[in-house]
Amino acid sequence: MNTYHIISILIFLTSVFAYINDRWIKWAPTIGIMVIALFSSILIAITGYLVPEISSKALVLVSNINFEQVLMKIMLSFLLFAGALHIDANKLNKEKWPVMVLATIGTFLSTFLVSIMAWYLFQFFGISVPYIYCLLFGALISPTDPIAVMGILKQAGIPQSLELKIAGESLFNDGVGVVVFLTIFEVALNGSTHFSVAGTALLFLREAGGGLLFGGILGYLAYFSIKSIDNYRVEVLITLTVVMCGYELADFLHLSGPLAIIVAGIIIGTKGKKEGLSEISRDYLGKFWDLLDEIFNAVLFLLIGLEMLVIKVDPIILAAGVMMIVLVLLARFVSVAFPVFFMRKWIHFEKNAVLILTWGGLRGGISVALALSLPATMHRDEFVLITYIIVVFSIIIQGLTIGKLAKQGI
Repeated sequence: MNTYHIISILIFLTSVFAYINDRWIKWAPTIGIMVIALFSSILIAITGYLVPEISSKALVLVSNINFEQVLMKIMLSFLLFAGALHIDANKLNKEKWPVMVLATIGTFLSTFLVSIMAWYLFQFFGISVPYIYCLLFGALISPTDPIAVMGILKQAGIPQSLELKIAGESLFNDGVGVVVFLTIFEVALNGSTHFSVAGTALLFLREAGGGLLFGGILGYLAYFSIKSIDNYRVEVLITLTVVMCGYELADFLHLSGPLAIIVAGIIIGTKGKKEGLSEISRDYLGKFWDLLDEIFNAVLFLLIGLEMLVIKVDPIILAAGVMMIVLVLLARFVSVAFPVFFMRKWIHFEKNAVLILTWGGLRGGISVALALSLPATMHRDEFVLITYIIVVFSIIIQGLTIGKLAKQGI
């Protein structure tokens, strides 16, 4: 099965599932498509016992898709840029401290808390997992996924100031979370004998700080280029170049590609739209990236649902995964409540902001992709199944109820 066949089948399934959701189910597209894909995967697995050919062909399709590569190397830059375009830097500046503190201190705190609870949970189930790998799991599951969050926030009816806090945090803690994951992964790979606090801190600063700086350069280069012309075709092409070439170049320079694209997107979305684009160019650019965002989102959540076919299910790990849902939510609550408690003295937070930030902190495809990127020696199968359980719960249960919670709580 070649690449074109795989893409054709994925687009076909996405369009069918999107139609079913829009015609009858009427959930948020990301949730509806994933639920239908998940249900279809379970149905295929069950019918596979009666008609093995159906199951085997579906397995071939999903096995030929490298989820981690497709998301992290292809789709992520497009989705992050599309989300960042909608963030107004001037409005974000008003929420900069909550966003910055939650995206950094909150992510570090959650990573640490999850790792400790995961280690004790594995001990409880009699599974021997070294603490460094539990720390790695804490790093991959702690960041909230901007793709899932922003896709669902559009229909959640959350107040704009709180929505900006959640969206801004999810965008930046995604970049921070990936850097933390890669830093811990480097330590786990090389062993504690090669570990150095100064070296690890330097690696983190280079990835994160360098990514932010590089993103600023990219954003302003694109802004000045867009401002000097008035041709929506070329202007859209410039943004595509920023996303595709900028992400690859950041990766080549060992900088954080996600953070670079987020910063570039915010700059283009703020200065580019207001000062560099004509009304017709602004309209075309917005519609182009909105369309790409919708298509990539739909395909991504289809892939999350289909991944069920290839994930190895172990009853003990399944039970641990269900318990881990509660522990991850607890870690999220503490990592949000602790910073908010201190920031409330000089920053306004909406009523029940901690509860909404906790429940609205959805996990998504990025966590699954990071878990799938682990080598088998780092307990990959166990972490993939647990991550998948948490992500499915997060998107379906939290995603469907966050809007109602926001309306009742504020």
